[in-house]
Amino acid sequence: AGSQRMSRLEIGRAIAESRFKDYATRYGASYRAMGRDLRVTEDWDPDAIEAIEAGVKLVMLVPDRVPLWDAMAIAEVASAAGAWLHVDAAWAGSAAVCPEFQHLLDGLDRADSYCFNPHKWLLTNFDCTAFYVADRGPLLESLSILPEYLRNAASDAGEVIDYRDWQVPLGRRFRSLKLWFVLRSYGAEGLRAHIRHHVAAATALAERIDVNPRLDLAAPRSLALVCLRHVDGDEATEALHAAVNASGEAFLTHTKLDGRYVLRVAVGGTWTTAEHVERLGDLFDSLA
Repeated sequence: AGSQRMSRLEIGRAIAESRFKDYATRYGASYRAMGRDLRVTEDWDPDAIEAIEAGVKLVMLVPDRVPLWDAMAIAEVASAAGAWLHVDAAWAGSAAVCPEFQHLLDGLDRADSYCFNPHKWLLTNFDCTAFYVADRGPLLESLSILPEYLRNAASDAGEVIDYRDWQVPLGRRFRSLKLWFVLRSYGAEGLRAHIRHHVAAATALAERIDVNPRLDLAAPRSLALVCLRHVDGDEATEALHAAVNASGEAFLTHTKLDGRYVLRVAVGGTWTTAEHVERLGDLFDSLA
């Protein structure tokens, strides 16, 4: 698994008692993972190689600070290995409602499955995940269990889709209904305006940080995500983080890039406006 894997993968690994080995992913200036890194296998341990040879093959794209990795390059490697390629676009996938951001999903047609979370940026209440598969056959073969008490004529005839076979639990909530209400309430143009407003606000914030002598952009702005740090190092960045959160006016999370403490400003809340982001910029100016 890549060093930038999503934390949820750890839980899945623990449940399945599967093994993986971290590899340090090389990055360019834009912090996009290079597909060629997946070809570097000589440092994999024997257990990992044995698992791949046994057919336990999964490549998950789950970046924590970019919308989508170099899907085309990674897809070539996954396809050659016979691996299942899953793309988790999480927060950033909602931006694809805007035509100008749809290029971020270039290469997605090479993936076996894809998901994103409308509750993170598409005005939908928690929780709601849109999940797509290119071919549902392997998924059903993996998860279908049909005890006698679940048998019925419609299922046997293939007249219905039994979503119990798409997941571990038998039951599921009607999450798509609330997404339907959002789509009907805002329409395509309303959702696009929402995304564009946040991207514009984050762009303005990134420009302020770029000219602030006490702050650095830790990575190029990605949609409405801005990563920054204090020029005086990790302690100063952590102090700035604590001061901003203690103000009660904003709440930021953090991550680590190349081992350094970094603040993450992810603009995406339903009620977040450009004025709120501008006020955050004022806090950075006064507290840094």
